[in-house]
Formats: sequence, structure tokens, C-alpha cells
Amino acid sequence: MTNSNGPRTGRPPIYAMRGMVSSPHYLASESGMKALRQGGSAVDASIALNLTMAVVYSHMSGLGGDGFWLLAGGKTTGVEAIRASGPSAARATIEHYRKHGHTDAIPDRGPLAALTVPGALDGFRIAHERYGKLDWADLFEDAIHYARHGFAVTRSLADWLVADEALLRQYPGMAEIFLPDGKPQREGGFIAQPGLADTLELIARKGARDAFYEGELAARICAGLRPGGSPLAPEDFADYHAEWVAPISTSYRGYDIYQLPPSTQGMTAIQVLNLLEGFDVAGWGDNTADYYHHMAEVLKVAAADRDEWLTDPNFVDIPLETLLSKPYADERRKLIRADRSLAVDGIEPGLRYGAEFDKPAPRGGTVYFCVTDSDGLMVSKIQSPYYDFGACVMGGDTGIIMQNRGSFFSLDENHPNRLEPKKNTFHTIIPALAVRDGMPAIAYGTMGGEGQSQTQAAMLTRMIDFGYDVQQAIEAPRWLFGRTWGMESRDLWMESDIPENVLRELSVRGQPVKRVGRWDSIVGHAQAIRWNAGTGFYEGGADPRGDGCVIGY
Repeated sequence: MTNSNGPRTGRPPIYAMRGMVSSPHYLASESGMKALRQGGSAVDASIALNLTMAVVYSHMSGLGGDGFWLLAGGKTTGVEAIRASGPSAARATIEHYRKHGHTDAIPDRGPLAALTVPGALDGFRIAHERYGKLDWADLFEDAIHYARHGFAVTRSLADWLVADEALLRQYPGMAEIFLPDGKPQREGGFIAQPGLADTLELIARKGARDAFYEGELAARICAGLRPGGSPLAPEDFADYHAEWVAPISTSYRGYDIYQLPPSTQGMTAIQVLNLLEGFDVAGWGDNTADYYHHMAEVLKVAAADRDEWLTDPNFVDIPLETLLSKPYADERRKLIRADRSLAVDGIEPGLRYGAEFDKPAPRGGTVYFCVTDSDGLMVSKIQSPYYDFGACVMGGDTGIIMQNRGSFFSLDENHPNRLEPKKNTFHTIIPALAVRDGMPAIAYGTMGGEGQSQTQAAMLTRMIDFGYDVQQAIEAPRWLFGRTWGMESRDLWMESDIPENVLRELSVRGQPVKRVGRWDSIVGHAQAIRWNAGTGFYEGGADPRGDGCVIGY
């Protein structure tokens, strides 16, 4: 049961029995619901939704990016996971970047930033082959329409067009699409992407492998990027295949919590929960100094391991069993003091690299969404081009904006996340799924770079420890400790609904408090759907910090 004394929300939770969709864009939510009403599965709805998102929210998603899936219920065997993240190109070497004049870091924009194979589309393919009910081509209908005929600019896109105006002007094709009148479109403005519409039609007709990975689109993308120095080649696309992988998990107060394994930061989200389980979270109370202080401290401890270890496990032997264990969390929890913050730049004991290597701030331009269907299948899905607008460069004439995920690789040959051919870099993006008594119970997640494990913990503790409904858990004041969108400082960003006396107490304890506005996008756009076995209803919520909605039927 939910807590009737919880915070009042700006919108109510949504309840439905047959199926539900929650996403950060209303047109994408509607595309997902359309697929469900046509008899499609939660996988069909997720693909249709994501394709629409690639058009109308292309600053945060797209066919040029990566994606991760968690699925449970329906005909699944336990909890299943898809890793659809492409590796670096075969020619992506440290020497390649040195030859192009880069010795300290990989450029974060432009063709040189496009060095990993986009994995998302092949993830669509393998998910649809296993759990799709509708025809592949039918899932593209809405996305093609919005790309061909246009759509209205929403608040998030409008804000990012202003923030990235100078950047968009630097690269051919970007300004023509996103600054059509020579200036950023405001809310309600019009954008169309005819080149992307042609590409979507081709993929709908010929399929992901024949059109994209082993077909003409890979060749056109690479031909367009090669003059600018991108190491990507058609062979890299043809060699890549998304894969079903075993998720990692922990338990939290009667729930089994699932995440994707490395190279995602799913291990961090699990460590956060393992650390929290040893505290009386309900006893702190929500919106209190004790709650926010401990949530920040837990993240600092978990993030220290993440920054030291996380990369492609095929290249580094990550001691995952130890890092995810409850005894390890018991030891690490001893670092946390109730009355004083850990030194923000301190070096924690038990870490391998200490301060030897630079630890750049991961950024994030991401969409998270979740879908359920009448068969009980629950999908938790996240997709991203990494930065806002990714590498900010089109893949030739395809209309696809390429991701810059590979720019997070290090050019230091001794760094654990050093650039090597055919290697996956550290991914911040993580969907989450909670299971109870063997049944999928909560699909939840958020965008927001380093903040994703924090926001996931906020939603879960508010639903499980404080008894909030889904919408209350999403709308309640949030925070972000760390860096996001390129910030250099590690501050504790607190939304304005958090009481002033709480902020003062946090400052006394040594927390680097900074205030942001109410429902600020810096803390991410979160979505969630929960199954209530007692009533037979799905219960969904959507974040007012985004432009989306939850729809059920």
C-alpha cells in the first residue's frame, strides 16, 4: 500500500490493467501505446516508442547511439538483458589519434568523436526476433511520419537548441535541420528531418542487418565521416552484433534488483543499495538532512569503485563478485559518518589506482522509458548518444546523428579505460528492474549521467522505504552529487523544494550544497511502472522534469 500522507504531486499516478507506457516525450509514449493497442508486445511498443524518440528527442536518443534492455515476465526466462553497445572501431587506436594531433584526449565532438559502432538498432532486432508480435515495418510508421512531416519542438529540445547553438553551427547538416531559420526554434516551433525519414523507410523495408549493419547505410555513414578522421569502417558495422547477457543483481528489503553488467555502471547502482540496506532509511524520514547526507555519502563510496574499475571486462579483470557482495558493502559502509561528509577529493582505501589517473566526468544525453503489456511482460529500456546531440555530426547523408560514447576512452596507455580497438568504454546508462516473489514488480530508471544510480536509489527508497506511490517517488525533491554535462566541480545539487534548514545542516556536515530550481532537469528525467499483484493494476508515473507522460489502458 502507498503512503497517503506522502507529498502532493502535480499529476496523479496512472492505473491500468492491460498495458502501460511511460517515456519522457508524449509523442513517443503515444507510439508505444499505439503498438500495444494493435496487439503488440511490450517489446514492439518499446521499439516503436524508441524510434519516435529518435526523431522528436534526437538530442537525447537516436539510431546512432547505444541501448540496454531488461525484460521480465510474460514468456521470459527469469530476467533477461540485452547489451546493445557497439565497440570501438578496429582502427581506433591511440596512435590514430596522435596522428591527428590529439595526445591528451579524444575530441568530444565531430568525426573523430565518432569511433564506436552504434548498437541500439541491433538491440531492436534481437528483441523483436524473440518477443515481437507486430511486423517489423509497422513499428516505424510514426517515426517516419514525424521525420517526414515534422513535429513540434518541446521544452527540453528548445532549451538544448539554445545551449548548443554555436556547436550546431560548426558541423554540416546539423544547423540545416536544427536551426532551420538560422536560429534556435522555441517551444512549438517546427522541425522535420527528411533525410532521416528516408533512412527509417529503408530500415523498415530491409531490416537492421541488410539496411544498416551489412548494407548501404554503414557504407554511407563511414564515407561521410572518414574525411574528418573517424576510424569507423563498414567492416566494424558488419562485425557487430547486439547480445543477450546475464544481468547482475542484489536484494533490497524483499526485492531482487537487476542491472546490466559492466561496462555499464549497473554495479554502482547495486553497491548503493547494498550500502543503504545496512541503514534505517525509513527512520531518517524523507526530505531530511539525515536522508540526503547519507544518500550522498553512499554514492561517494560506490562511485569511488566505479571510477577505479569500470571499463570493458574483456580487457580488465574486474573483481565483480567482491564488489557486489554484501560483506564488501558492510566494510565500505564503515567509511560513512552521520555527522561529517567524506572529503570530496579524498582517496578512499582499498582502491587500485588512487589519484594516479585522471577521472573525467561522464556526461549524458539519454532517454529512459518502460513498458508493460497484457501478457505480463515488463521492459525497462535506456538509450543514448552519450552527450546532447552525441558527436554533433551526421553520418554522411543518412540523417543519423552519431554517438560520441568513445570520446570517454583515455589516451593514457596505462589507464584502465584506455582506448583499444574493438573495446567497449564505461557506460553511465542503466535501466533497472525490481522483482518480487519471482514476478516483475517495478521497472524504473532515468537519464542523467553520473546521477542515474542516485536517482534510481531515490525512487526505490521512496517507494519501498517510505511507501510513496510511483508519481510521488518521481516528483519528490531530488539531488545530484557529482558532475554532469561537463561540470568540473563535484557539488551536491539540491532542488529548491528541499527546506532551507535541511540545506544549512548539510552544509554544516561539510556537504558542498548548491541550489537548483524545482523539478530541474539536472537531476534527470525519471520514469517508472509498478505492478500491484493485490489489485491487478499497473501503476505508472512520468517526470515533470521532462516532456513526457504515462499512458495506460
